[in-house]
Amino acid sequence: MDGGDNPVPQTVDLAADFEASGVAEVLRDLDAELTGLKPVKQRIRETAALLLVDKARRSLGLATETPTLHMSFTGNPGTGKTTVALKMASLLHRLGYVRKGHLVTVTRDDLVGQYIGHTAPKTKDVLKKAMGGVLFIDEAYYLYKPDNERDYGQEAIEILLQVMENNRDDLVVIMAGYADRMDKFFSANPGFRSRIAHHIEFPDYSDEELLQISTSMLSAQNYMFDDGARQAMSDYIAARRMQPHFANARSIRNALDRARLRQANRLFAEAKGPLTADDLSTITEADLRASRVFAGGLDVDRQQAAE
Repeated sequence: MDGGDNPVPQTVDLAADFEASGVAEVLRDLDAELTGLKPVKQRIRETAALLLVDKARRSLGLATETPTLHMSFTGNPGTGKTTVALKMASLLHRLGYVRKGHLVTVTRDDLVGQYIGHTAPKTKDVLKKAMGGVLFIDEAYYLYKPDNERDYGQEAIEILLQVMENNRDDLVVIMAGYADRMDKFFSANPGFRSRIAHHIEFPDYSDEELLQISTSMLSAQNYMFDDGARQAMSDYIAARRMQPHFANARSIRNALDRARLRQANRLFAEAKGPLTADDLSTITEADLRASRVFAGGLDVDRQQAAE
């Protein structure tokens, strides 16, 4: 008996618990919304299995501590890290490991102040907003700047470490960025490495996956490629990958935005009568091949942020 009132169950049905939790829906959404990323999706499923078993153990009265759920997402920009973090927040909420299931995304500027006494309140305010959910720290390695004696990033780091340890039953922290820089960051700040149990690497998308992503992005906005444009997009991906500042799906999204701009200008220049829905919805080969990428130039928004 449990406390003399409620009987402790003798068995559990993990399959039934899986369906009842809504985790299956989260995993289906992840598959539907993100192309590729098989190793990432597998790690998410493994984490879900761990938490389902932990929850089942609790229901049988087996003593257990809350598992450490802080994570590190490493990979190049545009590989889906923010999207996966959002799904992870939903998964953790459905399984009862966070109260709210919301995602708070921040960078160094949201945590570190410019003068003495400014950092602590900024960091604590962010943590207060994130409690009950997931805090996603993008390009986390920028918190640590040992070469600058007047930098206040270390103060934010110390507050984060304390909260990650003392509030791990009410907050999950995901730190993200380039793999090599994150390794250096963890080496310089071993307190983070000891508190992060799950390290998930996000691979770059293949050319074929990026072509599929481009088609999905257009479809979501009621656009489509004609036959020539699809081949042009394939050629664009291969050429763009070889240039600086390539950001996987983000570079593809930027390229499509510029293709739509060219299409709109082409329609205005060429239109001499009524236009059909297909006219307004079709990206042609010319809309893509006008990119400077095909002339060896750089046709890209240079702003980058790890995703």
